[in-house]
Amino acid sequence: MPSLSRRLWQCYELIHDPVYFSQHALDGARELGLRGFWMGYFAFRLAPLGPVQPAVATAVCFGFSAGRVRRALPDAWSYASPASALAAREAAVDRALRALLGPAVAAAVLAEAAELAWAAAQLAGIAGRPLAAANQALPRPGLAQVALWQACTVLREHRGDAHNAVLVSRSLSPVEAHLIKIAAGESDAELLRIGRGFEPADWLAGQAALTGRGLLDGAGGLTAAGLAEHELVERLTDAASEQPWQALGERDALRLLELLHPLAGAVAGSGVVPALSPVGVVWPAAAETGG
Repeated sequence: MPSLSRRLWQCYELIHDPVYFSQHALDGARELGLRGFWMGYFAFRLAPLGPVQPAVATAVCFGFSAGRVRRALPDAWSYASPASALAAREAAVDRALRALLGPAVAAAVLAEAAELAWAAAQLAGIAGRPLAAANQALPRPGLAQVALWQACTVLREHRGDAHNAVLVSRSLSPVEAHLIKIAAGESDAELLRIGRGFEPADWLAGQAALTGRGLLDGAGGLTAAGLAEHELVERLTDAASEQPWQALGERDALRLLELLHPLAGAVAGSGVVPALSPVGVVWPAAAETGG
């Protein structure tokens, strides 16, 4: 059974992801004048930090090439201020979740989920976690579904910031981290390479480095050492993401898992989020609330 931290992530990640992939989000970005998917992505994701420049964005997002980021920033801020991007993403999330969750948006269980997720998000420690901190500092939205999304966003960025720190501590570059995730069957190779803006030469260099470390075999698969490294990275990430749930308490964390699972399942079943998403969520996730 995966850890409670991991089971919760598999749910709140899917609640968060429509801000990138739903047509409502794409339309909202276009209405601001943002050009193309990636300009909208970076503007919406990084708006809580203010009008950050490419070097900062590349650092905090970790998994993108500098070239991919520079094609979106700082130009995005000439079309939309961070404040307008925040307003647009909130409106897009409201529309997207209404469409994806249907009557569940007005249900008491969603309001309960929003309360528990918000409590966990506010309890999350933010030292060394810039994206989590910036999102945590935002005011609570008035609508329950948007408050739930905002809380899930704090929690996923809290975990993501920790995951990046783990990768750095293991001397794994962004390309190398992607290649390990691909070899583990958690993401699509071309989706990641092209989407994150890496050249084929970058990919080949990453494969050579991992092969030299004994983590990939000649066919690009994980060796026993590579599998152990992947499992260690995920285990350390889980451990670094436990704090909000320890602070919230196991009973409430398990109740939140119970409430989030059908909501995340509705998002997964809609097809809005790619089946092999860049972050590696594999659905269906374990829903059991014991242990």
